[in-house]
Amino acid sequence: MRKWSPLVAVCLGTFMLLVDVTIVNVALPSMALALDASFTSLQWVIDGYALSLAALLLVAGSLADRYGRRGAYVVGLIVFALASLACGLAPSAGALIAARLVQGVGAAAMFAATTALLQSSYSGRDRGTAFGVWGAVNGASAAAGPLLGGVLTQGISWRAIFLVNLPVAVVAVVLALRVLPETKSASGRVDALGGLTFTLATTAAVFGLISGGEHGWGDTTTVASFAVAAAALAGFLVVERRGAHPLLDLGLFRRPSFVVLMLTAVILSAAAFGPFAYTSLWLQSLLGLGPIRAGLVVLPLSVASFAVSAFLGRLLHGRSPRLPVGVGMLLIGAGSLLMMLVASTSGWVVLLPGLVVSGLGVGLATPVLVSAVLATVPGHRAGMAGGAVTTFRQLGMAVGIAVLGTVFAGRIADVVAGGSVPDPGAVAGALSSGGAAQVLAAAPAPGRAALTALAHRAFASGLDQVFLVCGVSALVCGVLVLAVVRDSRADAEQPAPPPVATVAP
Repeated sequence: MRKWSPLVAVCLGTFMLLVDVTIVNVALPSMALALDASFTSLQWVIDGYALSLAALLLVAGSLADRYGRRGAYVVGLIVFALASLACGLAPSAGALIAARLVQGVGAAAMFAATTALLQSSYSGRDRGTAFGVWGAVNGASAAAGPLLGGVLTQGISWRAIFLVNLPVAVVAVVLALRVLPETKSASGRVDALGGLTFTLATTAAVFGLISGGEHGWGDTTTVASFAVAAAALAGFLVVERRGAHPLLDLGLFRRPSFVVLMLTAVILSAAAFGPFAYTSLWLQSLLGLGPIRAGLVVLPLSVASFAVSAFLGRLLHGRSPRLPVGVGMLLIGAGSLLMMLVASTSGWVVLLPGLVVSGLGVGLATPVLVSAVLATVPGHRAGMAGGAVTTFRQLGMAVGIAVLGTVFAGRIADVVAGGSVPDPGAVAGALSSGGAAQVLAAAPAPGRAALTALAHRAFASGLDQVFLVCGVSALVCGVLVLAVVRDSRADAEQPAPPPVATVAP
């Protein structure tokens, strides 16, 4: 048992940080009611965590390499636990968002150190077993998030989805200090300026996307956010081009295959997982499902994904990753378009065919995405490229929530504005933030039936637009992968690099 203690220590932290990407989805309606949160606030509850995790992952990896991976992992656990406590005690939506941002900082420090810790703790056949178990934990977290969130929210409170992290974190810290070896690589310098400009660029861009959906694209705050994002991105490009130890070698983007696969990392997360926050609002606030049932509704995607990964993993080993990634994205696109069957009279069952098809695509594309990227870059850039995949996948989740939220809320507002209701702006805002039950309960009895029908039409139209954007994006991406990504036989024959994590949002 002692031999596998380092694996347990790493898997505990990994499971926590990945579950927290999706565990909040089914709790959103309860959060909105308890904290009187707006739709924009709900977006930031999800995006704050995903954004800080994505923006800081590369620089956290550099810091961990230089100053110690075990130390980075333990510090990350402590920060994550304290931020989870703050989330669970948050008195307002603003406090919850701030705590989620800090939680993402801790998650970045933890996740950046995990593969190196396993690499240094095991060798030979044991290393393969350890990474296999750790990969299974990655996949299980995707399935456990919505279901665990539903059980805790319905059985206790939405606050419990954060407070449950505390005892797990305590065990993980104690175990990590006892059994994990401390390793570091002091060569090179930490690209602090590159990390700062990258973080500023991504944060300002996501802020601008959410602000544009709420206040309009010509709003001063929106325009200023995009201007800051553009300036920070320009600064990042200059820093990375001139730096001796860049976070990301810009020369990799001269390779068309690498560019397309980075785009795939973004769209895979956005298209496959981005819609679930808004699906949860529909399932609970309009269809009346409880958090547990809402979590179970999306479970078929995770089950299908896990089944495909488990049964096809060995068959795909050693083969070109271009085909499974390309076909996987096409399946995700097809599944998203199938979910456009949602209509004003639909129940939750209408989602099942699309969820299963999308899950097949996720299971086909995700396990080989990292190897596809590594086959397009020189061997000495394998670690950097693997970290970039993880970063871009989390960035896809953050950008996806922002873009899809704008589409969803905008379409609901358009449909409500076309109905004969007083104060359509307030009604649309309440619907999009999960307040459908409250709006309908407060409506005068004579007009309640008409308002109910309007709410169903608005939600169905909003979700259809979200699924359309996801479907088209994934289909285009799949075609690009099949057309542009080339097999690299020379790279495929190089010694395999250390395994690199793939986040399952």
